Amino acid sequence: MSEKKKARKTKSEDSIGVFPAVKTISKSIREYRKPSWLAPFFVMLETIIECFIPWIMTLLLGVLEIAASGTEGNHDQFLEGILNFLTGGKDPNYLVIIIEFGALLFVFALLSLFFGIKAGKYTARASSGFAKNLRKDMYYKIQDFSFANIDKFSTSSLVTRLTTDVTNVEMAYMMIIRTAVRAPFMMIFSIIMAFSINSKMALIFLCIAPVLALGLILIMTKAIPFFNKIFKKYDALNESVEENIRGIRVVKSYVREDYEKQKFHKASDDVRKNFTKAEKLIALNTPLMNFCAYSSIILIFVIGSMLIISSENALLQWTELQSFMTYSFQIIMSLMMLSMIMVMIIMSIASAKRIAEVLNEQSSIVSPENALTEVKDGSIIFDGVSFKYKDTAERYSVENISVEIKSGETVGIIGATGSGKTTMVSLIPRLYDASKGTVKVGGENVKNYDLDTLRNSVAMVLQKNILFSGTIKENLKWGNKEATDEEIQQAAKLSQAHEFILARPNGYDTYIEQGGSNVSGGQKQRICIARALLKKPKILILDDSTSAVDTNTDALIRAGLKKYMPETTKIIIAQRIASVQESDKIIIMENGTISAIGTHEDLLKNNEIYKELYYSQNKIQNENDKGGNE
Repeated sequence: MSEKKKARKTKSEDSIGVFPAVKTISKSIREYRKPSWLAPFFVMLETIIECFIPWIMTLLLGVLEIAASGTEGNHDQFLEGILNFLTGGKDPNYLVIIIEFGALLFVFALLSLFFGIKAGKYTARASSGFAKNLRKDMYYKIQDFSFANIDKFSTSSLVTRLTTDVTNVEMAYMMIIRTAVRAPFMMIFSIIMAFSINSKMALIFLCIAPVLALGLILIMTKAIPFFNKIFKKYDALNESVEENIRGIRVVKSYVREDYEKQKFHKASDDVRKNFTKAEKLIALNTPLMNFCAYSSIILIFVIGSMLIISSENALLQWTELQSFMTYSFQIIMSLMMLSMIMVMIIMSIASAKRIAEVLNEQSSIVSPENALTEVKDGSIIFDGVSFKYKDTAERYSVENISVEIKSGETVGIIGATGSGKTTMVSLIPRLYDASKGTVKVGGENVKNYDLDTLRNSVAMVLQKNILFSGTIKENLKWGNKEATDEEIQQAAKLSQAHEFILARPNGYDTYIEQGGSNVSGGQKQRICIARALLKKPKILILDDSTSAVDTNTDALIRAGLKKYMPETTKIIIAQRIASVQESDKIIIMENGTISAIGTHEDLLKNNEIYKELYYSQNKIQNENDKGGNE
């Protein structure tokens, strides 16, 4: 692929805009809309009260000044009116005036505290609830993804989006509905109050604000691309950790700890480098903010002092200058809060886009309208089927597959690693959809079935199947949550798991650690087979799922399946000829195509690959038996 094509591809993948992303994730607010509105409402009330407090202090100082000077000089009529109201036209009592103003300030402080508590309560409820809904919506969305969708994002990337990205958006949302309301509202209200005191002096704030806004916008536009890169690096870091932990036994057995440490260090260092570049840009907002804020203070102090001295308090009084200084500090605090908000918003924009990508993703495999809700039988037909995992792939993983399997038949599939065995059978329950051709189950195209109906009729047991933390019985009930103890034990007997389960101290109530780490590979496979049998499927696919058990146990499992599940179509993928030689037909896969189909006897006579594999395995087995006898 050329560099231009790669660039176009990358651009198309990252094409989701900020506003579409915000619109998408905002749908997850739902039942938390009320606290999301109440939080900024109480923040506004809290801010209004806080902005009135300096004004009341200015009134107090002005009233005390008039009381001290008496009737001499020209005084503000509004302040004189307040003084007359407080004293009733009598001689002023300074202590009474201070107590009355103090009581008013105390009431305002209590109101500010009350509104602040309410704002904090609703902010916490709204932001944490929003995050909960985001995780829930993404998790539920992922459950509906096809394997192709999962492959597109990768497991580690989805984990990062469910954790780190949601946390970033939660923090940003919390700041938006509280701090992002408080900071600009306090700044605007402080500027309004400043204009009410002296409109000419207040113009200083309007001159400084555009400089700050332009600087913040430039920083934001330059920093966002770095954060887009950072979260992709996070995905790679999580992938390294996940892979290492999953394969820790292999790492230790091959003494590859140093190699894994170096790989982790490289991924971690990539995150550090990108974060450093982003933080260098983000760090510019603090000195820019300080420059603008302190410049306004200096201008207010210098110009205000000159006005007071030159006009002898006619154009500006010292109490008004003091109020101006108070409002400037409030504006500085607002700017500091805005700078914090900008950092969180810049980080959260990249996270919001990544979350929106998951929420907007449509599963490539869905149930059709008027879907079939019953699978007639376990018959399977592959009619000219080809498949590749990506449309851009140069070659098909399986190509031109045509084979018919009757209901109740046992079919063996053998072939080298990478020959397409697992890919082929994955098309039966629609884990993937065929790129070309048709796959039919029960005489109907698999695309015509309701997905749940189809997948409940097909049970797959993989070589590396997963057990979940919980008891053995709980794991088995994944196959059928309504299964009785008798049905559970019957399935365990068929899979040759019953005896080793009973040998455990707690039997079927034995606790299985995460991933089944406290049972052997063979025991895990047998539990997984029993779990599949409890589905009572019409089609049972054993994908090399007896590779960890001995040949005798393998034979007993196959004999049990043949006797107790005669109407179930059984597909056995194996490396051992012994596992498939009794099948009704055997399919040999080679390089994604069917090389040969026939019974054991036919293939032994006519197929060189099968013959060579059979005799080589028998030779090894005979040598092992001979060695054991000696």
